[in-house]
Amino acid sequence: MNDMTPPALDGAPLEFNPLDPAFIADPYPFYRRLRETAPVFKTPQGLWLVTRYDDVTFALRDKRFGKDFVGNLERRYGNLARMDEPAIASLARTMLVLDPPDHTRLRALVTKAFTARRVADMRPRIKALVDAQLDRVIDKGEMDVMRDLAHRLPVIVICDMLGIPEEHRAPFLAGSNVNGRILEPVPMSREELDQANRNSLMAGAYFDQLCELRRREPKDDLTTELVRAEEAGDKLTAEELQANIGLLFGAGHETTTNLIGNGLLALHRHPDQWERLKADPSLIPNAVEELLRYDSSVQITGRVTNAQVEIGGVTVGADENVIALLGAANHDPAQYRDPDRLDVGRANVRPLSFGGGIHYCLGAQLARLEAELVFTALVERLPTIELPEKDTPAWRRSFTLRGLSKLPAVWH
Repeated sequence: MNDMTPPALDGAPLEFNPLDPAFIADPYPFYRRLRETAPVFKTPQGLWLVTRYDDVTFALRDKRFGKDFVGNLERRYGNLARMDEPAIASLARTMLVLDPPDHTRLRALVTKAFTARRVADMRPRIKALVDAQLDRVIDKGEMDVMRDLAHRLPVIVICDMLGIPEEHRAPFLAGSNVNGRILEPVPMSREELDQANRNSLMAGAYFDQLCELRRREPKDDLTTELVRAEEAGDKLTAEELQANIGLLFGAGHETTTNLIGNGLLALHRHPDQWERLKADPSLIPNAVEELLRYDSSVQITGRVTNAQVEIGGVTVGADENVIALLGAANHDPAQYRDPDRLDVGRANVRPLSFGGGIHYCLGAQLARLEAELVFTALVERLPTIELPEKDTPAWRRSFTLRGLSKLPAVWH
């Protein structure tokens, strides 16, 4: 699916290469034209793209849309990808791509770690961590927001939750190995798959060590809870244990990292909105919702129909791949007036950035809290912060996970 061409608009076909740098820099004009001309569109490669808010919401919540990870993979990759590929085999054991009852069983094991009360109790610790990251750079007058703040903060938070010892954290803090390409409708090349396999094997080896450590030295952390479930023998296999700890680590920081980076970039591309937050920091929790809507960290999520279903007036057969374009739905003018305008005071913002239905992001409230505390600290401690490269930002080569590879900042 390197080229998908929806119907022509005013005689000009819409050519879509989701890994094209121009598309990655700004996918929203394409989404708009797709919503207007073919809101439920089947690509030449057999993928259904869904772009309207109500239709995406329906696909995320209706039981006729499942995951069918193995079948989905075979349709996308053919013989290139097999279940003995380490990266694919590991992902296939995670709650992210499973249907009930396996999804229900695995999610139940970790839900209590992300309850509203548990997350609220983390506020003092997260606030102290935000201040600590700023303390490291504030006297320098500059930082790379992605490396020095947006990545470090959520990595430390998820390391705390998983019980990863501080002396083990340096490789995780150095940079991200999270690769959203494996989730994308564009198949990975053999080289990309080989790299994903290497990353998966390295991560798996570490998380196996972490589980062994927590068997010997149990603590009040999520890994210890999961190890106990695995040892009980009826809730979790050893392979599922490793895979889902890896998932929690990756998902636990990647989307928050990109929320902070994308959000700060959006605010500085709309300086009037940054000034509003400085004048009235009480707007920040609502601003986080608007930033989630405006430039979502997660742009798409996939489903597979398990029965014939009508969506947006179009009949889709069983066993069809459906791509819910969350970023497009968040800019639907039927849901949000003037959707391409950033408005930190916008009322009734309900972005689909965390998905919906049974796969709604477990860490949504945690991500919101981390972003709220980051933007509050920036407004209070670095009110003069500027982004010299805000007009030419360095976007990562990813369609599913939208984020920046770097974001230089200066202040005086």
